[in-house]
Amino acid sequence: MPASRLRVMTATTIPLSNPSIAELDALRSSISGDLSAYLDDLRRLVDTDCGSYTPDGVDAIGRWVATFLADLGAEVETRPDPAGRLGATVIATFRGRPGSPRALVVGHLDTVFDPGTAAERPFRIDDGMAYGPGVTDMKSGLLAGLYAIKAIMAERGGLPFERLVFVANPDEEIGSPTSTPHIRELAADADVALMLECARANGDIVSARKGIVDLRMTVHGRAAHAGVEPEKGRSAILEAARIVSDLHELNGRWPGVTVNVGVIAGGTRPNVVADRCSLQVDMRATAREALEIAEAEIRRIAEATEVPDTAVEFEAMARWWPMEKLAHSGRLVEHAQAVAAALGFEVADASTGGAGDANTTSGMGVPSLDGLGPIGGNDHAPSEYLEVDSIVPRTALLAGLLLAIAADPEVLAWREGREGGATGS
Repeated sequence: MPASRLRVMTATTIPLSNPSIAELDALRSSISGDLSAYLDDLRRLVDTDCGSYTPDGVDAIGRWVATFLADLGAEVETRPDPAGRLGATVIATFRGRPGSPRALVVGHLDTVFDPGTAAERPFRIDDGMAYGPGVTDMKSGLLAGLYAIKAIMAERGGLPFERLVFVANPDEEIGSPTSTPHIRELAADADVALMLECARANGDIVSARKGIVDLRMTVHGRAAHAGVEPEKGRSAILEAARIVSDLHELNGRWPGVTVNVGVIAGGTRPNVVADRCSLQVDMRATAREALEIAEAEIRRIAEATEVPDTAVEFEAMARWWPMEKLAHSGRLVEHAQAVAAALGFEVADASTGGAGDANTTSGMGVPSLDGLGPIGGNDHAPSEYLEVDSIVPRTALLAGLLLAIAADPEVLAWREGREGGATGS
């Protein structure tokens, strides 16, 4: 789904407290001085096969990130996958000034690419563009987070947060199955959450993402010989066909809701009435209420069987609540726009149809902002690219945004509101 631009929604009149132009210039100068090292590190990370199901490569990236953060003074913890199939989650904690805001920063270590891809398409820079597997999604964003923290440490001698936790997620590309519990645990005590996915191809940051429910339906019928005794059969495929048609009719019923049956499988042989048919359904919505309403209607459709004696088994395999742009996340957008203006460029925010870890934090009521890495595009494709000239300004934007959040008295008020049961992410 194409990204759509959003207007800022904010309910506060307290002025923004952003870093001075002099401090932002110092941050940008520090990051610019590190650009050569950043690019060397980017080459190293991109040239390591680290698909979600390549745990050795993911953990190699994780160890490198852990060392970088430990060298900056963080307390680093590694939490392995209990099943041993995926890479480990790296959690680095910086402790600072009591009574200041608490921030959660999340990036991911994995890519969607198979082993051997890094050798086939190694890192290269051509005419101002960097290429290679995961160069945008999201090795450059991961490094932007590291180098933004490094620049703040160099400028301030420490981080102006009570606590800043950096999570390096090993399995985001497959829905964060092992890292989500850790992210939820850490987000429960955070005032804001910033995600390091790269900016959209047009430079937009991301303030809203659709929520997703990943559904599985299994239609059970009765097998029979299709030529001799078809009347004794109850076709699961026929009932599934009715469900597919009805589900696709839901598109357009509610604003921002999409429903797609992407996989269907059933039957055993052409001369047998199918006794089983399975459907895999992707349902998305921009608002939580719409997601819940649409899911309830999908269940109703599944249960309203028309082929006699058939039954439908319904299961929600995974769920991500929408990342909605509400008042508090709107203020984060305002901070980002003010910092960008001070750095000499403009930035807009957008909504996108894809889900990510920001859905998890926003769904918990934590004000969240995404797309804070450098600018790139064509994610998950051989043509994936990164605009090299965007590295310094976008990393400086991230560093300045962190400082702006740390200085904003509204952020501490959000914590009090959440502890009192209010929401406004």
